[in-house]
Amino acid sequence: MQNYTHTVQYYETDKMGVTHHSNYIRFMEEARVYFLKQAGWPYEKFEEEGIISPVVSISCDYKRTTTFPDIIEIKVDVAEVTPVKFKLSYTMTVAEKLVCTAGSAHCFLNTTGRPVSIQKQYPEFYHTLLELQNSANKVSSIS
Repeated sequence: MQNYTHTVQYYETDKMGVTHHSNYIRFMEEARVYFLKQAGWPYEKFEEEGIISPVVSISCDYKRTTTFPDIIEIKVDVAEVTPVKFKLSYTMTVAEKLVCTAGSAHCFLNTTGRPVSIQKQYPEFYHTLLELQNSANKVSSIS
């Protein structure tokens, strides 16, 4: 999977010239959309299938600031998968310097708000997420 890159825009900075902390959540969403598209499940496909995947929790641990026009490279990994939920981890760097580590958790719901078991209804997607989780775990155990 390719990492996602985001160039910090001037309007994303605050009066001090630093990227406003709330923007990192948006950067995570951009990276997540890109990641799922690469995995063969773009958001459009979710919507066509009648699935929504809301954020149920989010965390961000800021390590250093970014400014306009830094290029943030965002690595997304599958941290955990269950039949109805998944968690992603994000590592953001600028010029190979750690900027932020983050995580998001999501569930799978149908359009009426009922949980969807992707393991049962979309086994190919479930297995893709499991494979991505396993490959992420192999890389982290080697590091």
